Amino acid sequence: MDSDGTQDARGTQANPVPRARSGVPPMPTEAPGVPPRPDGSAFLAWLRTPRPEALPGVWRFGHRPRAAEEPELIPARQLISGALIAFLVGWLIWSLLWNGYLGGWWLLPLYAMIPDSWASPHSFASVVVVYAYYVLIAVVIMIGVGRLGRWSEIWRRYGPPAWSGKTSAARTERPPAPEQDPAEWPQLRAVGAVEAAERLAADARAGLMRDVDHARISRAWQGVRSGRHDLAAFTGAVLESGSAACLHPSGERDLPARIARHDLLTGQVRLGTAADDPRNPYAYRGAGLALGPDLLGTSLLAVGPAGSGKTGTVVRPLAESLCLHALAGRAAVVVVGAAGAGLGPADAYDVVVRIGHPESVYDLDLYGGTGDPDEAAAVLAEALVGDLADPHPGSDSRRSTTVLAQLLGPFRAVHGRFPSVPELRQLLDGAPGPLAALRTALEGSGQESLVRELDARERQSAHPGDVASVLADRIALLDRPAFAGFFDTSGQTKPFSLKALDHPVRVRVDLPERGHADASRMLARLVLAQFTASVAVREDRSLFACLVLDDATGVVTPEAVRGIQRLRSANAGAVLTLRTLDDVPRPLRGPLLGAAGCRMALSGLTPWDGQDFAEVWGKEWIEARDVTDRQIIAETPAGKALHMLRRVITGKAPTQRAVTVRQVERERWSASELAHGVPPGHAVLSLTDVKGEHAPPLLVDLRGQ
Repeated sequence: MDSDGTQDARGTQANPVPRARSGVPPMPTEAPGVPPRPDGSAFLAWLRTPRPEALPGVWRFGHRPRAAEEPELIPARQLISGALIAFLVGWLIWSLLWNGYLGGWWLLPLYAMIPDSWASPHSFASVVVVYAYYVLIAVVIMIGVGRLGRWSEIWRRYGPPAWSGKTSAARTERPPAPEQDPAEWPQLRAVGAVEAAERLAADARAGLMRDVDHARISRAWQGVRSGRHDLAAFTGAVLESGSAACLHPSGERDLPARIARHDLLTGQVRLGTAADDPRNPYAYRGAGLALGPDLLGTSLLAVGPAGSGKTGTVVRPLAESLCLHALAGRAAVVVVGAAGAGLGPADAYDVVVRIGHPESVYDLDLYGGTGDPDEAAAVLAEALVGDLADPHPGSDSRRSTTVLAQLLGPFRAVHGRFPSVPELRQLLDGAPGPLAALRTALEGSGQESLVRELDARERQSAHPGDVASVLADRIALLDRPAFAGFFDTSGQTKPFSLKALDHPVRVRVDLPERGHADASRMLARLVLAQFTASVAVREDRSLFACLVLDDATGVVTPEAVRGIQRLRSANAGAVLTLRTLDDVPRPLRGPLLGAAGCRMALSGLTPWDGQDFAEVWGKEWIEARDVTDRQIIAETPAGKALHMLRRVITGKAPTQRAVTVRQVERERWSASELAHGVPPGHAVLSLTDVKGEHAPPLLVDLRGQ
């Protein structure tokens, strides 16, 4: 695949990313309310902020780990009452000691330390020692009653740490030593590239470096360490261009705008905040929830009704994050959605394919850029009739592949290209003219094997139930005036092929939803089939490839599920959204939920959709506590007074409690809770990364950026 955007022998543009433009682009500006990006003077603070290891899905930027178990929280009324009683007890003990009611034994250590010459007259030294001893005894009493009354807990809850919302751990730390400062590029200094490290560090201190620059140069350095790039060429580029070295082929150093918070050092994009809810594990409560390539590599399925926030709070931030990764040379992304769906501005992408739009610069390759008729037939059959095939061998999809291969092979042998949409429709309809012309050309060239393919096609077309008629009806959806200028195979247009995923390309495909819903679903299946076929044969799998499909209605087929299951091993993933699981055939709902490592159920889910999620999330053993309280009746005046004091302190009547503890198995989230217990703007999200670590279903506030 050529890196300069030239066309190969098939006429398909292998890498449609334009060349880098001269000069450094200006710093993009953000609209009010948009999370700030780490650039300029904020870059060094962003780079030096600690990112501790955390649980899967936790936003690591500045994260402070919490305990695995929730500590027991004392009620405020009981805590304050106990602290006040402890203070009164300490005051009483000091008063009894000071007034001599407990004797003078507590002064014996003082008498043992003071010389007899200090006793009379009283000197200044003796007064200081005596009162210092008194203070020591008072401090000991205060420490004892303070521990008894939990004064430290009151300080943490209601003192200055609670006012500022910070603890002593949040104090500003000194800049790290040069050999540990990431802004000084110690990894370059370790191999002797000191001049390159000094140039990059100077640009960082001058505010010329951005987070995308750091990620892009770090990616290039990984290529040097792995042997894909030359060290001399890398250092030369850095010394010449500084933070603008190793640019993306488009020449862009950032996106025009951002709507989400990104941390390119860890590769995460923040989607929301784990709710402070008892159903969430304590270690996750209040922590930011983020996704990155390590989680998207297991694919994500998000289900929620229209208006629940799938596009705005899930798809758009993920597409934006993947575009930033592409600018850093880490990823290739294909975003598919309806025209005007709000998937990001056109300037954020290298290739924008507007199917059915007369001003579209790029076309879509109907055959996926392959020259193998069998491979092209398999992908095209999946797109045309994949939704009609049942999940059993020998179904329409298998037979449709055979029918298409019987026509595509002879046509390519004669014309050197695959047929256009009108030509393919004529061949599938069994028009005698085109088939006779193919037969004559093949017989003249002596290709008897391809002639036998045509003979077999003609025999099968005479049988009832031939799938060619179904294929012809489906391909007729693309043989419309709105698509007359698209799917050209003559080489006169710029067809985009998913073979370009060997490069860090950013692609957006706009589907013609209005008036062409069936054609849009068919094209979405085509892109998904081409994606799963292309990523499996990539040469460089260190580049993460991701397909973001906004509204996967009618796209999920048996072959698509099998393709999604294979993405993890190819360092690729898919993001699919659905309004309801009813848009997926019943036999495929379980396999689809099993193929996706990350599953999201948004608010407004139906109970029958919630039942499918509840089944895939399974059950867990919990400790059920049955508490029985029996009020204690006091019969004596002293008992009644004591009970009254306990009521004042605790706010409850004195009771005798019987607790029964049982281990029971319950659903993590029931169908009823998913349907009625998820607040608006929230979602229940379970995560699994490519290493197999997983997070249980978490209630996430998608508005808590």
